[in-house]
Amino acid sequence: MIRHLVITLAALAACASSATAALSGNTSVGTGLSAPIFTAVAPGDPNRLYVALRGGSIRIIDLTTNTVLPTPFLSGFAFPSGTTLDQAGEGGFLGLAFHPDYATNGKFYVNMTIDDVPANDTIPFQTRILQGTRSANPDVANTSYTEVLRFDQPQDNHNAGWIGFSPKDNYLYISSGDGGSGDDLGTGHTAGTGNGQDITNNLLGKMLRVDVNGDDFPTDATKNYAIPPTNPFLSGANAAGDDEIWAYGLRNPFRNSFDAATGDLWIADVGQNTWEEINFQSASSAGGENYGWRLREGLVATPSGGVGGAKPPGNVDPVYVYAHGTAALQGNSVTGGTIYRGNDPSLRGRYFFTDANSDNIWSFDPANPSGTVTNHNTAIGLAANNASRRFVALDSDAAGNLYLSDLVGGAIRRLNTNQVSTADYDLNGVVDTNDHVRWVLRFNGTNATAAAADASNNGVVDAADYTMWRDRLPPPAASVPEPGTLVLAAVMLVIAGGVKRATR
Repeated sequence: MIRHLVITLAALAACASSATAALSGNTSVGTGLSAPIFTAVAPGDPNRLYVALRGGSIRIIDLTTNTVLPTPFLSGFAFPSGTTLDQAGEGGFLGLAFHPDYATNGKFYVNMTIDDVPANDTIPFQTRILQGTRSANPDVANTSYTEVLRFDQPQDNHNAGWIGFSPKDNYLYISSGDGGSGDDLGTGHTAGTGNGQDITNNLLGKMLRVDVNGDDFPTDATKNYAIPPTNPFLSGANAAGDDEIWAYGLRNPFRNSFDAATGDLWIADVGQNTWEEINFQSASSAGGENYGWRLREGLVATPSGGVGGAKPPGNVDPVYVYAHGTAALQGNSVTGGTIYRGNDPSLRGRYFFTDANSDNIWSFDPANPSGTVTNHNTAIGLAANNASRRFVALDSDAAGNLYLSDLVGGAIRRLNTNQVSTADYDLNGVVDTNDHVRWVLRFNGTNATAAAADASNNGVVDAADYTMWRDRLPPPAASVPEPGTLVLAAVMLVIAGGVKRATR
């Protein structure tokens, strides 16, 4: 029986050769939103998409009906008198992330630019990372908050804003821009080096990493986090650097993401006048990378302002760059994206991204970015350079589906993919017996674990998911045993050690 169920290498090769990286239009899942700037999913809640609005609120989209819930999840935090969210320049509500244990602790985190004039009237605003909590009603958050971290912004642009939890270490990563202006020069920028290259008493132009489950500063109400013991500037020869810094040499890393399958970090750093760049950091990295700004823009010495130069020590070049312009492979402000880990094997593993000025939508194979980059605008049905749209985020949900956040058009759009391998529960590109082991182990699972084998996307691993697996097996599917027999088969595979792969 087993030999009839397992896809052979020859059959797999045939499938791969016939697969094309094709998309087929887009579906609006939420409209009438006020400046949506980012989407995120909460662990244990696969059927809802949380949308951060630049003005400070969070809405929920029910993905089973593609409708926006009428009541906001968060209408805004209850700031003290004189403290407000500030949307000047590139400010506002810029980032949203849910705690890995959100299903039990209800904690989420936001990145906002806050003005508390007149207390700090010498700066435009501060970046603040705040912790919010879910109320007794799972559709509504509390208005109270806890401040995690803050730092001043010398200008009102280059605020970056993305935050995210690594699936590798569960620490919170925070992207910060160089503070604004141009060439990393001027008031609030370190003379001679710029903020991006200054790692002492300077959190600007960095990727930060903190532990929100601890508190190394119990007497400081504005610092509620611990320093991960493996941060690269915490001790030893690099101890002169700020403890919070994970990587540096960044200009405006506005949108970034972790690969859900590998934990690799993808950093999209907005360029200045000539080049846009995408940087890669392996999940095995020990941190400390220098991505080159302000000395480097893309792969060259920064061509403006007299600040460009040779690669600094520890420099890491981007894996992909594109020039400014209006052509199919050009733009002016990279909007980072995500590695596709959905159910279309022809797209799985490709990095999808867009550009906030041109609205071009691309993807590439990480093994050969420049040689495989593809423009998807025609396939998706969204023409580039449309003044009525501005794509400021490209994110994914728990199932790996891709979503565009349209800041100007007020809409969230899902990219339509070819869901031909929905029952590939272990995401190895093959529908085989390992997938039925995954289904058995998750049978009657809760929402917290359902995404791994919930092909029917109803929040429960049930008989419908078994049926979808059976129907997607290669012939002869008629020899597949009924679910009761499958349970026994799964036990036998566990005894044989076969479950190791199925539960990775």
